[in-house]
Amino acid sequence: MAALRPGPGPRAAIGDIRSVAVCRGSCRPSYLSSRSWQQMCRTCDHSLINFEMQGYVLNRKSKCTTKKLLTTITGAKPDESEFDSIDAPLEPQTWEGSFLCGLLKSQPHIFLVAAAKQLRQMSIERKDTLTRWEHSIGSSEDCLHRRIAKMKEHECRTAIEDVMYVLIVHKYFKIEVPMVPNLSKLISNRRLHIWPPREADLESIHGPEELGLIREHLTNIIRWVHRNGPKINLSTLRVKRLQLGRIYSASVMYGYFLKSVTVRHCLELALARPQEFLQPIQFLNAQLATTQKQEQKEAVCSSAQILSSSKPSSVVDLHDLKSYIMGFDPKTLELCAKLRSSEASNLIEKHSQALFGENVGSTENDEAVILDPASLKRLLLEAIAFGSFLWDAEDYDDEIFKFQDS
Repeated sequence: MAALRPGPGPRAAIGDIRSVAVCRGSCRPSYLSSRSWQQMCRTCDHSLINFEMQGYVLNRKSKCTTKKLLTTITGAKPDESEFDSIDAPLEPQTWEGSFLCGLLKSQPHIFLVAAAKQLRQMSIERKDTLTRWEHSIGSSEDCLHRRIAKMKEHECRTAIEDVMYVLIVHKYFKIEVPMVPNLSKLISNRRLHIWPPREADLESIHGPEELGLIREHLTNIIRWVHRNGPKINLSTLRVKRLQLGRIYSASVMYGYFLKSVTVRHCLELALARPQEFLQPIQFLNAQLATTQKQEQKEAVCSSAQILSSSKPSSVVDLHDLKSYIMGFDPKTLELCAKLRSSEASNLIEKHSQALFGENVGSTENDEAVILDPASLKRLLLEAIAFGSFLWDAEDYDDEIFKFQDS
């Protein structure tokens, strides 16, 4: 197992996401005991061991054996106009995130297996600390085990956020779309231009009905920016960086909401199908009823006609997604738009800060950015995809790790 551990030396800093950092010594995360770490290493897959042996110094840039995707950012310098598909604006802060990021570059075919194994291990460790705390209640060690459980919960939450983020990056990697880096790297002379737009790839993850709603959302935002921004020309937009960050975050939430609504819609359609099949059977049974119940049936039919005539004209069509959403009451809308975990909320905030800068919520140095509608559309399509991928990552993590109520 010594091959899995880096040699002595100064601790590598977690810097560029291309250079995946490794902790000193045994690489053991702080929430794992020595015994649990040794068991995890012994049960590690042979492919994971090969990964560590071939590139155990993870702070060197991994050479991706799969196809490297490049995008050109016009407006930047020619020698700085490319970034590869694995890079993302937010850097992992934990060992788990750094390890999965390096694994995604080196051996993406075992990425999901490794992510699930880490989530299970964190869930076991968290449960063990809570169990020890419960058993120590009323004893002199109660305070100690309570503090240990709280510290471990905090460490697990930070690691979960990193795992969720790398799962989102993996989604972009699968559709071969590179993520936009920090905008400061792309802005030249206050102009932001992203090329190529990759609209078809970003739209491919959505269904036809979802895509119609997304295009309507993008059109409304571009019109709003045109109406509220300085009038330059129809092919040029000017928006404050703070406003752009807020629009981006709102589009992330819209993508999350749309994914939640789509899953709910599909579930209700599946539940409605058996009732549709039962209607012909019920009709035949009614035809075979005895003549003694004829009067009762007529009374029921007349009552049904009265009720149907009193319904409003705008009847919700369950098969149409837009009509289905329009039929929501405020409580249902809030339920579908609400993030299920505090980890997801923190992740949106951290990703926005990494993309737009640390002072994204401050009005100081809020410079205006000039961009064309195609670049804004590219940025917002990525934001909507991020929200959809966040819902998937949150659902995947919750299935294994079981989030606490946020």
